[in-house]
Amino acid sequence: MQHTRSRMEKSALVFIVLLAGTFGAIADNATETATTSETTTGGGMAGSTPTSTPGLKSTASLAPTPPRPSSVSKKEEDKPKDKVEMGCPPLGLESLRVDDTQIQASSFQRFGLGPHRGRLNIQSGIEDGDLYDGAWCADYKDRHQWLEVDALHLTRFTGVILQGRNTIWRRDWVTSYKVQLSNDSISWKSSMNATQEAIFEGNGDGESPVLALLPVPVVARYIRINPQSWYPDGDICLRAEILGCRLDEPQESISSAQEGRSKDNLDFRHHNYQEMRKLMKSVAEECPDITRIYTIGKSYMGLKLYVMEMSDHPGKHELGEPEFRYVANMHGNEVLGRELVLNLMQYLCREYKRGNRRVVRLITETRIHLLPSMNPDGYEIAYNKGSELAGWGEGRYTYEGIDLNHNFPDLNTILWDAQEIAEDPSKVPNHYIPIPEYYTKEDAMVAAETRAVISWMEDIPFVLGANLHGGELVVTYPYDGTEGWAPQANTPTPDNSFFRWLATVYASTNLAMANPERRLCHTDDFQVYNNIINGGAWHHVPGSMNDFSYLHTNCFEVTVELSCDKFPHASELPIEWENNKESLLLFMEQVHRGLKGVVRDKESKKGIEDAVIKVEDHGHDIRTAADGDYWRLLNPGDYKVVAWAEGYLPAVRHCHVGMEPRATVCDFTLMQTPVQRLKEIRAKGGKIPQDLQLRLRALRLRKLRASTKAINQRREGRRMQREQARKARSTSLRL
Repeated sequence: MQHTRSRMEKSALVFIVLLAGTFGAIADNATETATTSETTTGGGMAGSTPTSTPGLKSTASLAPTPPRPSSVSKKEEDKPKDKVEMGCPPLGLESLRVDDTQIQASSFQRFGLGPHRGRLNIQSGIEDGDLYDGAWCADYKDRHQWLEVDALHLTRFTGVILQGRNTIWRRDWVTSYKVQLSNDSISWKSSMNATQEAIFEGNGDGESPVLALLPVPVVARYIRINPQSWYPDGDICLRAEILGCRLDEPQESISSAQEGRSKDNLDFRHHNYQEMRKLMKSVAEECPDITRIYTIGKSYMGLKLYVMEMSDHPGKHELGEPEFRYVANMHGNEVLGRELVLNLMQYLCREYKRGNRRVVRLITETRIHLLPSMNPDGYEIAYNKGSELAGWGEGRYTYEGIDLNHNFPDLNTILWDAQEIAEDPSKVPNHYIPIPEYYTKEDAMVAAETRAVISWMEDIPFVLGANLHGGELVVTYPYDGTEGWAPQANTPTPDNSFFRWLATVYASTNLAMANPERRLCHTDDFQVYNNIINGGAWHHVPGSMNDFSYLHTNCFEVTVELSCDKFPHASELPIEWENNKESLLLFMEQVHRGLKGVVRDKESKKGIEDAVIKVEDHGHDIRTAADGDYWRLLNPGDYKVVAWAEGYLPAVRHCHVGMEPRATVCDFTLMQTPVQRLKEIRAKGGKIPQDLQLRLRALRLRKLRASTKAINQRREGRRMQREQARKARSTSLRL
């Protein structure tokens, strides 16, 4: 059948659709549809004799949107306005709600190209031919091949989204197909376009998803995709998502109504830029005493990067109170983190007002910063396509085409190069590594969004944070970059044990990650690592935000890959909130582990800014904030801690970190060096105290003795050299 129809056929289709919409409610219960065609179970053969199959019904009257042509044009897909109405939500091939056992096929080339791999946006392994390839591929090239999905329940099917094979080596995709439906997986009927079997337009490349809506929604349990044509010289390969609404049986209505719901009455939908602003404003108005909205900069296209601060004293850093941040939507098409952060704002506000002790404690003891979208330009691109039609990469990058997670300064290489050439690597500065000069130039390829976040990091003394991504189910921890830029290599930080603890806290309480029955998302089985992994051991990520945060500031940060599906359908947001709620709260509470304290000047009692806190046997130091307070994240144990600052004598304390989820207070008082005190007294025109005079005299005496010893050593060295030279000359004369 041709993909384009004559005017007569279109007119007939419109007439039939109108009739169906008018009389469908009656016909749905009184008659069976006669506009379908029965085919053999081996596949969808064109030209089969039309018959009627008991129980398979047209549901045009139930369709939420008017029936439309069977394929969506590119022009319609590219409309900036919210997308194409898909009618029913996805069954869940991409999100893994559909189990592998529910997917079958007529044939497949090998296990790695089996029916279980025919899921929308599934990614292949590094090499074609392994167990995790990028599609279902039929073993034969004929029109009898099919991919079948069992919805388990009666379902009103409304459409199919198709994608080709994920591979860089081949061109394998389906260019047209039929859709067949059944209630028993034995007798099949094709979706009809008026009086003919509908032929749906497939793909023109391997990655772009193409939506096809059924001319008339059909109620059935099973659905098949039956390819009719495919790319020349390619194989029959596809990835798919099925759109359908479950029709509950009476006895199942109660449980089904509760399925996929959350007890928290939050705004579970996708929010574009304007809607995000409205939601944040509504939260601020609901809880004005504990919220503050501020911006840290603008995107390339001028969209503001909004942050919600939540604290009992918003807008102010309180002495001894740690700062925490969640950053989401760094990749514009990874949207679940964005919605979770927006939900978290609402939840914290409402639970604080209800007097929830846990939330009240978090708000009063922590200054929380929530950045829902670091890449609003990319998000708008993905949002305008829609949750299932954005594909794997559309909207990922900024408007300029920059990957923000590779856009931060590569301080790892600077550190490792310095340690390699140093005589004593332990003397190389291991924290607050400065930004290299090349990165600060005007022509440097640094995104406006990256510059804004770096400035934000330097303004606020963050202690802990998480970067929320999507496309996998795993928590990664630094370093993300590998030495020598190896593709994969375990590259731990000096704080590896605590980073593993942080990652475990989130992964072990995340309901999706912790589910032992879940299957892997794409190719990596992270369950063997308890759903946590060193970033470099997964894959090399130079210039990551996590590594920069660790090496340039005090902040420890991990990456959370929240879902196999980068852009889950709005219907899945309530269950995703339930999957992540406890993890989000518990992870924030980890900011109160380890040591905290204030480093003060002995004389003035004022806090000392930029004092260095060094933990013995830990090759990573931190510094105090502007008021002299610090937070050093550590696992339980006993530690020898040294605090020192320029112009002060160092101080040492032995501090114990317990198992309790609260930080141990470990304050320091530093005494200025005599020279520093002398400078300050002279600057004020004051009189030098006697104790300082005695200390200065003792200091000068020590310096004199040290310099005298050094001079004598040099003299003795020169004398020995002369003596050796004299002996050498005497020996040569004798010979």
